[in-house]
Amino acid sequence: MKRAVYPGSFDPVTKGHLDIITRAAALVDELVVGVLNNNAKSPLFSVEERVNMIKDVTEDLPNVRVEAFSGLSVDFVKKCQASFIVRGLRAVTDFEYELQMAQTNRSIDHDIDTIFFTTELNYAYISSTIAKEVAFYGGDISGFVPEKIMERVLRRAAAARQREN
Repeated sequence: MKRAVYPGSFDPVTKGHLDIITRAAALVDELVVGVLNNNAKSPLFSVEERVNMIKDVTEDLPNVRVEAFSGLSVDFVKKCQASFIVRGLRAVTDFEYELQMAQTNRSIDHDIDTIFFTTELNYAYISSTIAKEVAFYGGDISGFVPEKIMERVLRRAAAARQREN
């Protein structure tokens, strides 16, 4: 079985992430979307909420499984018995960091490769950070996040803005 893991924080999942998930899922028997529980960051959504949002937007992809994890991505990949890590590249600026991470992961476990997907051009500028910032100020995020989760993102961003004021 060809299994790959797409790790990330997905806070929130964007249309760019969903594009990568859909394209990667078409190439493997199973794609595990690994939602990083990083205690060093202060995410807008809990790890459980992020897992549930990704499940909601991928419910039509039967070979996609969503799980939370903490620690090193390469350890999670081994736990999932996967052979590949999937990563998306939006711009040249992503490449340097992603190449370094791929080489680091390969040095930790020589059996794990990284597959890079270039983002569709219409999603190249989208990031979770930008989606959150636009939502925080009440802007239109319909081009950034899947429709199924848009209201959740707007509500949470509005609540965060209220706490800040």
